[in-house]
Amino acid sequence: MKNNTQKFATDIRILALEMACHARASHIGSALSICDIIAVLYGKVLNLKPEDPSWEERDRFLLSKGHACSAVYAALAELNFFPKSWISEYGKDHSILMQHISHKVPGVEFSTGSLGHGLSFGVGKALAAKRRNKSWHTFVLLSDGELDEGSNWEALMFASHHQLNNLTAIIDYNKLQSLTTIENTLSLEPLSDKFSAFGWQVYEVDGHDHTELYEALTSSPLEETKPSIIIAHTTKGKGVEFMENKVEWHYRSPDKTQLEDAISNLRMHK
Repeated sequence: MKNNTQKFATDIRILALEMACHARASHIGSALSICDIIAVLYGKVLNLKPEDPSWEERDRFLLSKGHACSAVYAALAELNFFPKSWISEYGKDHSILMQHISHKVPGVEFSTGSLGHGLSFGVGKALAAKRRNKSWHTFVLLSDGELDEGSNWEALMFASHHQLNNLTAIIDYNKLQSLTTIENTLSLEPLSDKFSAFGWQVYEVDGHDHTELYEALTSSPLEETKPSIIIAHTTKGKGVEFMENKVEWHYRSPDKTQLEDAISNLRMHK
């Protein structure tokens, strides 16, 4: 585990940027927006054993927005789930570090790419834990644009009906989606009210404030029978000034000069 989650988040961002540059890969903006969430989860919250990724009593973490996988791969590499040298193979032919998250990677529970699958799978994991009297917790990280998929709302109803208080969903609410804003694509508001109406305990936090994230991720629901959902308000491209809130970094990859500028930017504000 990493106690200094601020430094951990910066390390994750740097590795994710290097992966995007060297593989000429998309989705760096989406990865940067979740690095603080990933750092707090893997640094202080998740009960895991890097030396035994399949440990039965581990907490389950699912990245439903699978295109942001570089942030999770970076965290796993930093925690020695696999050799950091593997990072250089990201996105290459025959590499298990695919550009959408893959269960072939040690520490990854579930492959995702098509949006709207992660929460349904996570609900199944949480229900299985309940029925087997297991104490591990399931966490699912979704994108805001992903909430356009109807399967998520079916999963939300199912989780509430089965009182899955061992399930926490996190929404990366960076308010940009593919080529434009969430508001222009399909407005989600009033989002908190919708989740409450579906029977979930709702928390709203600054998705880059590590204290707020930790408190929300470790809080028990006020009503013990409810699953929890965290609306994490984030900035796409967070940490790199020329990428922040720029929709083009959903698909664009940094060149070598931009990579150097981005890393310099991150280290300056470390």
